[in-house]
Amino acid sequence: MPDLLDGLPARADLLLRAAAQRHGDRPALVLGSRTVTYAELDAAVDRCAAVLRERFGGGGAVVAIGADLHPDVVVAYHGALRSGNQALMVIPLLREQQLQYVLEASGARAALVGAGLYDRLDRVRHGLPGLELVAVLGEEPADAAPGAPRLAGLLESAVPGAPEWHADPEAPAALHFTSGTTGLPKAVVLSHRNVTVNAVQTARAHGLEAGSVTLVHFPSYHPMHMNSALAAGATQVLVPEADPAHAMERARACGAAFVYSLPARLARLAAHPRLSGMRLPDAVMIASGGSALAPALAGTLSRHFGVPVVQGYGLAEASPLTHFDRPGDHLPGSVGRPVEGTEHRAVSLEDGSGLPPGEHGEIQVRGPQVMRGYLDPAHGPAVDADGWLATGDVGRIDGDGRLHLTDRIKDVFKCDNWLVAPSEIEALLAEDPAVADSVVLDRPDPVSGAVAHALLVLADPDSPGEAEEALGRLNARLPYYKRIRSHDVVARIPRTPNGKIPRRELRASFHARLDGGSPMVILINEFILTSAPEEFEKVFEASSVYMREQPGFIDHTLVRSMTNPNTYINIARWEDAAAHIEVVRSEGFQDHIRQLAGVAKATPQLHTVVSHVER
Repeated sequence: MPDLLDGLPARADLLLRAAAQRHGDRPALVLGSRTVTYAELDAAVDRCAAVLRERFGGGGAVVAIGADLHPDVVVAYHGALRSGNQALMVIPLLREQQLQYVLEASGARAALVGAGLYDRLDRVRHGLPGLELVAVLGEEPADAAPGAPRLAGLLESAVPGAPEWHADPEAPAALHFTSGTTGLPKAVVLSHRNVTVNAVQTARAHGLEAGSVTLVHFPSYHPMHMNSALAAGATQVLVPEADPAHAMERARACGAAFVYSLPARLARLAAHPRLSGMRLPDAVMIASGGSALAPALAGTLSRHFGVPVVQGYGLAEASPLTHFDRPGDHLPGSVGRPVEGTEHRAVSLEDGSGLPPGEHGEIQVRGPQVMRGYLDPAHGPAVDADGWLATGDVGRIDGDGRLHLTDRIKDVFKCDNWLVAPSEIEALLAEDPAVADSVVLDRPDPVSGAVAHALLVLADPDSPGEAEEALGRLNARLPYYKRIRSHDVVARIPRTPNGKIPRRELRASFHARLDGGSPMVILINEFILTSAPEEFEKVFEASSVYMREQPGFIDHTLVRSMTNPNTYINIARWEDAAAHIEVVRSEGFQDHIRQLAGVAKATPQLHTVVSHVER
């Protein structure tokens, strides 16, 4: 693929080296008053590679990296690649149980993390016997993670100059975990070519060039933004602080042409009391990533700053970017056309046949950035014999080749054989000033198969009549099969800790109530002991006492395997999904999870009910 890589190496471990040879004296990273040139960054990566090569050789050991937005993350990521090993980016906000699962599932042998994640990792490290090296990234004060080795110290003592590792471009370079919205996260294996090609695809789609200034307003790094800037020879200005006003002032001061942020931060920016005084004279675009940004918010920011607010599309299995429209050639509401070298198609949800433009179906993509496969073969191939990756997302491709997403396959339903996407209706409800929040579920219907039902949170809870009026305004804008046929006014919509709606649990509770039963939630967890059974049972009983005091908790049963005494199964019942989610988000619950992580490894939600026999 020489035309796409345009002379760049097909190996991800040489991506930074090539940039340093071309742009050695140019700033690569800027954090506050600190500037790191490409030559300095390349030298630091050499030292990190020497540390990892001395410890693990070049046999593909997995190096987990998780910290706030900081130059050390780039050093650790590319140090892992250059040493002949594999990089795994982890979200620094992971709780103990999630962190243990990710590190165990990936087989990580090293973890280079921020001080906060180090403290959580320390509580479960005894359950990760394969983890040989843990070090702290960043410039945390001495009282943060006291006694922990620091990457800076390891680099000072390193002797660079290890022989170059000649990786196969098709060999594994990095792991990336899926979001886990439809089950436990899956580890995706990306090759050197996957990583490098997508860095070039992203840089070209965004319009990055040598000398471009980008502002990254994220709490932590994503490899896509890191590597695309390196491929182009751009300067990345890092702003980890959440305050959008501070970020915009920084973007103005440094002359950033490209501003990258999250929907939640852009939403706060759109509502900021000082927005009218903010200016971005050098900006070419603002790009939103991570989840969908409401079109109304994008329009507000675009009109104010006079630049497009653009959203692309991608997934872990595609390294990740697959769609993006160049600034100045975008269509609001679309995630864009395929990036260079990428194909897409929509296929029927019934028989997998190809669909013409405008028809809704599952979106599939094909291109050089599509993964090698999942680390665990049990998760299936996901890519067919012709190289098409099934995304699990539903959408349509318009006549101009732009992709319009509607929902996840597991969330859509059919009314009179018409496809209905709940998130599309929720986006329209979000535009109504009377609606503070909403979720749309399918309600079984004997004639139409299913119809739309809404759970509404009103902006003014003391005016319940507003619900009918808001739905009247909504339904007037919708074709008959998408209209809301029934609704409930609720105090709040429960959300997971990362802000997503637990649609599966809410749907199960709603359908159970419609059937005249209880919307009760049953949770099944497996615990594998890492301590004596008596110690585990003592800690678990303390957790049970806490749970019994929580609203919505019904009861639980803890059983011990007769064939494997180190295995326990807990079956807990809650009144409904909302009650359980509310407790899970509490700090008290997290305290008990931390204590349980010290005596056992837990795997949540191992089972799905496939049949039920009533008495």
